[in-house]
Amino acid sequence: MAALEKLDAADAAGDGTTERAARHLVQPWPTAGQIGAEARTYIAYGDGIYITGAGGERLIDGPAGMWCVNVGHRRAELADAMRDQAMELSYNTPWYTMNEPSVALSERLAAHAPGDLNHVFYTTGGSSAVETALRFMQFYNNVRGRQEKKTILSRQGAYHGSTYLSGSLNGRPRDRDWMDGADGMVVKLSSPNPFRRPAGMSVEAFSDFLVEEFRETVARIGAERIGAFVAEPIQASGGVIVPPDDYLPRIAQICRDNDILYISDEVVTAFGRVGEVFASLDVFGVEPDMITFAKGVTSGYFPLGGVMMSDRLFETLRRSNHPDAMFAHGLTYSSHPVGCAVALKNLDLLEGGILDHARSVGPYFQQRLRTLEELPLVGEVRGLGLMACIECVADRDSMNPLKLDNEVGRRIDRHCQELGLLVRPLINMCVMSPPLVISREQVDDMVAILREGISRTMDDLRREGLWRG
Repeated sequence: MAALEKLDAADAAGDGTTERAARHLVQPWPTAGQIGAEARTYIAYGDGIYITGAGGERLIDGPAGMWCVNVGHRRAELADAMRDQAMELSYNTPWYTMNEPSVALSERLAAHAPGDLNHVFYTTGGSSAVETALRFMQFYNNVRGRQEKKTILSRQGAYHGSTYLSGSLNGRPRDRDWMDGADGMVVKLSSPNPFRRPAGMSVEAFSDFLVEEFRETVARIGAERIGAFVAEPIQASGGVIVPPDDYLPRIAQICRDNDILYISDEVVTAFGRVGEVFASLDVFGVEPDMITFAKGVTSGYFPLGGVMMSDRLFETLRRSNHPDAMFAHGLTYSSHPVGCAVALKNLDLLEGGILDHARSVGPYFQQRLRTLEELPLVGEVRGLGLMACIECVADRDSMNPLKLDNEVGRRIDRHCQELGLLVRPLINMCVMSPPLVISREQVDDMVAILREGISRTMDDLRREGLWRG
């Protein structure tokens, strides 16, 4: 009870919200020591690239919610689309009916998707989108009589969701320490992180190493046992890992040569984050068999996700000897009319100028953030478009670098919040993915706050004798 009383005394909202949250609200990704008794930063209001706390403090929304508020907060166009659709048709069962917004959105998305990815299966978010793609891979191989072709290749540093199969693909430190998964079905390859490549190895040689590792893995397991390779074009929650330029196209070719489905997880990179509605082909040179998406499809205004699927896959199934085989998978909220209506209006905004703005401001965002590499605590600034990571390296020589580096992320976040910026700290990394509508002047504000927040953290560590940089 003492912990709850302490939270109540420090209630940020002033109306008992913090205490009520700690009593009743279970937060995502809690630790056992705080589960069911935790309150987090209270956000009362959003407008454009800013959010406002309970005390009236205005913060730049550095993570854009969770990589998702692409067109910014408080867009009346999306709120109106939500209301108008709810008043016309709030819901229909996707099991034996359909609605116009989902059909119209499917047509719009197919026009943006690469190659023959002309079909969409709608879900409620990114985890369920990845889960759907994997379930479809299993169904596809079962119908083709290839029941053994189910192994999934993923990578260290990956994040693909929180459902059972999608969570089994995750390769970030500590994600799976206390969670079960389908471990026998998943093989993890190396993260394509050039910053952490072996000492003395060039980026080109590192790419060759990754490709050869993939070839050797296929040879060792057997292509007849591998169903899919799942990859974020940029490993987002793994620290905004941008792979070597030729790596993904070379991997995609190996997948084609071995009849392995290539699933591009664009839950973060789609809908303008790197300048395109879908980035797989236009940015990374890959034409996948499936693309998973969520987040920016509605700019976070409504839970919606989906899987773009290749015509070729459906044609293969229709030619099979099992015409009655059923893809027994679906969600109550698949093809939700309100979510699809919001996504249509969101696409209107993106196509109406926001994509062009994102392409224009993205290079400036990257250029300004890279000036932070001047700071001794900063190991690397990396990114693409309007997503970036400032990786701090405090404990370069320690046998347990996580101990101090984890503290660094929390301290930077605390200082930046005091200065007017919400940061997403990932251990020793600060992830930035602001709304796409951010201006150059606002980029300057963000970078100035980050510089001061990191500088204050360096001063703290020196004063406490924790760091000599």
